[in-house]
Amino acid sequence: MTKVELHYDLVRPLSDQDLDAVARVHGVYGIIRVVLKQPELNGVTVEYDASRLTDDEVEAALIRSGIPIQRR
Repeated sequence: MTKVELHYDLVRPLSDQDLDAVARVHGVYGIIRVVLKQPELNGVTVEYDASRLTDDEVEAALIRSGIPIQRR
């Protein structure tokens, strides 16, 4: 397993629906952890297994889940 972290900025504040999306993305095979930047809640760090996913696949999973991100 090769753990990699990606950092994203949020394009808008998170709503309750967005928090549900963060919970859903934890179910994507290969994504290990999703952490919101504290205390501002203006960014997301995703830890994933690079032997399972590429960074483009991780980004696509976040967007598909509805998390409002943009790459740093």
